[in-house]
Amino acid sequence: MARFSYTVQDSKGETSSGAIEANDENEAISALQAKGHFILAIATDKSAASGSKAGGGASVALRDLVFFAEQLATLLNGGVPLVRALSLLGENSGSKGLQYALAQVTKDVASGTALYKALEKHPKCFDTIWVSLVQAGEMGGQLPKVLKQIGSYCSSQAELQAKIITAMAYPGVLMTVSIGVLLFFIVKIVPVFADIFNSFQVKLPPLTAFIIVISNILVHHLASLIMTLVAIWFAWGAYTSTEAGQEMKWRMIFSIPLAGDFVKNILIERMLTTLSTLIESGVSILNAISVLEGVFANNIIFKRLLASAKNDVASGKSISQSFKKTQTLPNLVTEMMFMGEESGKLPDMLVTLSSFYKEQIDQFTRRFNAIIEPIMVVGIGALVGIIVLAVFLPVFKLSNMGGH
Repeated sequence: MARFSYTVQDSKGETSSGAIEANDENEAISALQAKGHFILAIATDKSAASGSKAGGGASVALRDLVFFAEQLATLLNGGVPLVRALSLLGENSGSKGLQYALAQVTKDVASGTALYKALEKHPKCFDTIWVSLVQAGEMGGQLPKVLKQIGSYCSSQAELQAKIITAMAYPGVLMTVSIGVLLFFIVKIVPVFADIFNSFQVKLPPLTAFIIVISNILVHHLASLIMTLVAIWFAWGAYTSTEAGQEMKWRMIFSIPLAGDFVKNILIERMLTTLSTLIESGVSILNAISVLEGVFANNIIFKRLLASAKNDVASGKSISQSFKKTQTLPNLVTEMMFMGEESGKLPDMLVTLSSFYKEQIDQFTRRFNAIIEPIMVVGIGALVGIIVLAVFLPVFKLSNMGGH
């Protein structure tokens, strides 16, 4: 028999927890229901122990969070009590991490804890945006509406992620195959010709000598090369963990032609979408900026922008003035935010701006997919051509010598 831990509610509404032994979960549920208990959560001790590891460290896919937010809003709008709704969604979730987290959230809420406080205990599942929005919804008595907004927000972020992954998948595959072809030429073909050239003691052209040096490094010193690259990787990681290193890394990324603007547009879109969702849900601007600081904790440039803006807003300045002062965001953003504040429609203006940047991202991904294939084909073809030329230049020289 297995041992199951449970949390139940009796006919008087009192909550209790305990453990029961049964052959399986269905038998345990039947035994508890026979006593007149309403089951809030039930799990085997083994799964609870392993779930504790998964729940603490396992993140949850955005699509699962979208489904959870939308279904919870629907159940609450339909009059289902919060604890029962959480229990139902937890039991039927396809995500193990979310399933465990909701079991714990259900226990906490059933014992009187506010929903946002219960969610706060599971940061890998529910980030600061979730906690802040749910808090605003609970305090404003509009939890179902806020959950719909959370679902829309998560859905838009999932859609954006999918577009970026789709845009990068094909070039990534093409690049991998192309590098494989180049390595085959350099590692397998070039050494054969290098031995032939050595046997004839022919003077090699600079291009051929350079290609043979690269081939020798890859064939005879691969371990040293890998160790050197790993050392550089760790050194770069150590440097970029410092404030100066992080700033340099992000400034380098933003300065890459085309790609830098693309990355910056993605970050701006996320900031605008998050900010509009927070403000529409009743979160104060100051608290919304604090939440954004957590969202952009790994980007020193945006983190500084938000820290500076938070200090200015706290001292009475408008958010558009605060953002403009940092000179990090484009003038379009700060000017439209200013107009939104003047007209009292800041959330609407933020939605308009985020839609504009989504379109910018869409345009880039469409153009990128259209031009990357011919560029890579020509580029890889040119590299292969250079290697072939480097190999055959001495061959031509040897044939001329043989003719004489």
